[in-house]
Amino acid sequence: METLILIIVLAVFFFVAVVAGTGWLLLVRPRRLRRGQPPAEVVSPPEAPAEPELRTQRPEAAESAQAVITPTAPPRVPAQPPAPEIEKPPPSAGRLVRLRDRLSRSQSSVGSVLLGLLSRDRLDDDTWDEIEEVLITADVGVVPARQIVDDLRTKVKVLGVRGVDEVRALLRTELITQIGEDMDRTVHTDRREGLPAVVLMVGVNGTGKTTTAGKLARALVGDGKTVLLGAADTFRAAAADQLQTWGERVGARTVRADRDEADPASVAFDAVREGTELKVDVVLVDTAGRLHTKTGLMDELGKVKRVIERRAPVEEVLLVLDATTGQNGLRQARVFAEVVDITGIVLTKLDGTAKGGIVIAVQRELGVPVKLVGLGEGPDDLAPFDPATFVDAILAA
Repeated sequence: METLILIIVLAVFFFVAVVAGTGWLLLVRPRRLRRGQPPAEVVSPPEAPAEPELRTQRPEAAESAQAVITPTAPPRVPAQPPAPEIEKPPPSAGRLVRLRDRLSRSQSSVGSVLLGLLSRDRLDDDTWDEIEEVLITADVGVVPARQIVDDLRTKVKVLGVRGVDEVRALLRTELITQIGEDMDRTVHTDRREGLPAVVLMVGVNGTGKTTTAGKLARALVGDGKTVLLGAADTFRAAAADQLQTWGERVGARTVRADRDEADPASVAFDAVREGTELKVDVVLVDTAGRLHTKTGLMDELGKVKRVIERRAPVEEVLLVLDATTGQNGLRQARVFAEVVDITGIVLTKLDGTAKGGIVIAVQRELGVPVKLVGLGEGPDDLAPFDPATFVDAILAA
């Protein structure tokens, strides 16, 4: 009996335990889903709404973001000045003939006075003295004037000429003889042994030396030469700019210093070196307009020439003289001839109040020919000198 009671108690205890465990599982485990029903979404607790981004950003950050978003315009490039148009100058041949009228207008008074005196019915001593005076005032010089008068006096007496045409022919022959028709007036600008021809321009301030260098470059380009310019006048700030402007107009490169008052010999050397490397025909070197009374400056001119000759021989040393200065130009010529070997003379401003007799005087003084003459302010008013054309212009009246 006791055993039966114990079995019943255990069975009841087991049943209660099973029922209690099943209820706990039903409370903990999720409810079994029906077939085909989607799982329930887990709803997270709502978060506080975010404030707009611009309210939380600092002003600097907002501006930065705006700068990133807004496309920036490309930087403005300053407009470059247009390249100068390269000109094609006319050749130098025949220029003096084209400028003959301009030359005759400035020299006609001398020619007309001489022709009038020589055409008189009676040529006495007073008349010959007047002729000599006219020649001297025309800057021929005392010694050349006397020689011309003596030669004319003898020929007139022997030939007995009196007519205007005969006198004109006689005077023409005498003037051409005094100027020297057989002198070599060629400006040597041909390459030799693979080196460019170097032309050195010398002269005092005010003679138009830098302008003449630019005009000569134009003439050489017009003759088919390639030219490089050397701005060795480092004492005058505007000289290099002026020379470079002349070069740009005809497509010629200019070598210049990077600072004022640089060593002129160094600039000249660099110009010749670069001209050799570029294989140009002519290197044209413009020097400072030195006062012929300044010994130190004149010595420096000699240094420029010596330094250039380390790279290439100097073919031409052209002395630029103002034709209106007369006898003062002769004094300048003497000093320059002592420093550098002058090979030719350029007479500028011969179209103005100049007197053509300076051609005879300066050639007689230096023993070198006048090779070029300036007959105006135009870019192509530099012409090779021709004695016959020059004399014909003087006697054109």
